[in-house]
Formats: sequence, C-alpha cells, structure tokens
Amino acid sequence: MTQPLDRKPAHRKLLGLLAAIIFTTGCSATAQDTPAGDVVLKVGDQKGGAKAVLTAAGLLDDFPYEIEWSTFTSGPPLLEAASAGAIDIGGVGNTPPIFAAAANARIAAVGASKGQVEADAILVPDSSPLRTVSDLKGKNIAVAKGSSAHGQVLLTLRANGLTTKDVTLNFLQPSDAYGAFTQGKVDAWAVWDPYTAQAQQEAKARVLTTGEGRANGYGFQVAGRKALDDKGKTPALKEYLIRYYKAQKWADTHREEWAKAWSAETGLKYEVAFAAVNRNGDLPVKLDDTLIKSQQELADAFTEEKTLPGKVDFAKFVDTRFQGDLA
Repeated sequence: MTQPLDRKPAHRKLLGLLAAIIFTTGCSATAQDTPAGDVVLKVGDQKGGAKAVLTAAGLLDDFPYEIEWSTFTSGPPLLEAASAGAIDIGGVGNTPPIFAAAANARIAAVGASKGQVEADAILVPDSSPLRTVSDLKGKNIAVAKGSSAHGQVLLTLRANGLTTKDVTLNFLQPSDAYGAFTQGKVDAWAVWDPYTAQAQQEAKARVLTTGEGRANGYGFQVAGRKALDDKGKTPALKEYLIRYYKAQKWADTHREEWAKAWSAETGLKYEVAFAAVNRNGDLPVKLDDTLIKSQQELADAFTEEKTLPGKVDFAKFVDTRFQGDLA
C-alpha cells in the first residue's frame, strides 16, 4: 500500500527543525556550566603530590568545593585524562605539556612553579664503568616517555654532542624502571625525586649527571579545556590554584614537617623523603614570556630530533586568566 504524502508546507518543516536546533543548543550551553552547588573539582595527582602537600599545609580543611582525586604514575597519562575531560586539573613537569600540545590535546597550562634541577638526574649503578655523558653512547637508558626526565635526557645528550639516536631509550614508568635498574636490565635511568633519592639510598645508585645548566625546572598546573570552558568551575579552579601555590610556599619553609607528611603519604623512608624535599623547593612563578620561551626551546629540540611530528607553538597552550589572582 502506498504511504500518503506529507503535505505539510516545507517552510513549516524548516521552522520545526530550527526550533529543535535552538532548543538542543540551548540545553547544551546550559549543561556546560555546572551550577555552583554541584561543582566537583576533579584533580589529577601523582603519589605524594598536590593532595599530600595541601593536606600537610592544612589547606584542604575548609576547601569550599568537593574534590575528586585521581592518581597517575606520571604526567603524560594525567594530561590525556585532562584532555578527555576525565579530570579538570593536575600537576606535571615541563615536558608532558609539550607532548600533549603536539597531539593537539585540549589542555592549557594555568599555573607554574620552578624548582631546583639537582634531582633531575641520570643515574647509573655504583659499580658501573660509565663516568661521563659521552659514555652513554650505545647504552640503554630507562625513562618515562614524555616526562620531564625525557626532556632532560634529550638536552643532556645534545649538550654533549649526542642525540637520542645514539642511545636506546627504554620507555618505562618509574616503578618498572626501578626494577629494571636494580636488576641490571638497563645501563642508566633518567628520573626525578623522590625516585632519585630512593635509588641513591636504597639501590646505591650513582649520579652520572643532573639537569643543572640544561633543564629549566618548570612544573605546571594544567587544566582541561572542558573545565576551563565551564564558568561554574572557574571559581573552584581559581581557589585550588591559590591554595596549591600557598602550600608550595609552606612546604619550602617547613621542610622537616613536609618530609614527615610526604613519608607517611608515600611509604618512603623519612630519610629518602627529607633528602628529596631538602633539594627541591618548588616555588610559584609567573606564566610569562621567559617561561614560554624556555618551553618553546625545549619543544623545538624535540621537533629537531623528530621525536615530535611537527612544530609546537607552546604559547597557544597557556591560559593566563588566573595570574592576577596568583600574584
């Protein structure tokens, strides 16, 4: 049987379609902004990171928003979660935002700090015959891909006339790298504190070289674009950043107390925690032209090595909206 034709005028169909689009768009716009009373700030963290220092400084006791914490092994997977909207904000080192930017991740650095780079080390076993960076040629180095240690390896090799093609990089997360290092499966390990301090004290690791004079020591609080576009979450992000950088200042002036709290949080021996705390001291800095230039130089070095698929414009992944509040 032939179905009857729809004889409704075409313009009425168009008006109906437009009404549906407007209604749908309106609902989506409203849904993007979380009502103030419903805000849950989703924070990505690393073991002994933001949650530990904020708790030790007493700055979570009266935090006006609910926080949902997620723990990551290193910066790259944390930023993947931020880009996907699974978390709103989290802390990473200098290299993860560059790799995320190269992948056009939906993220932006919204706060920064700078620490000492003595703990950003390339370690070798105490019995190793390796004595200089040049000795690394042809050797295996364990490192977390896209981490700050990856950046340090690149810059260290370049400063000594080598490239990453002159070594074999074994991309391992710190827990796996520690096992490979102690079992003699790799010749060297590029890593950061507290892993550096732990390997020195518990595995008799020797520092072949540090990031001094090469690594820039920057760390970042990075937010997902989804969270930044949500006006309902803006006050929560601002409050979190203010408190986090207050906590950094507290840790710098209460090192023994912070080491005890860090030890309790991570299960590290107090001696390991104190050694790490005592040589770091990350403090807030501005997201300014000097920082962006330094990060751009690091990004360009990765591009020149063909580790990244193309040029990264780091400035496009920086959001300075909270800088006045953090001053």
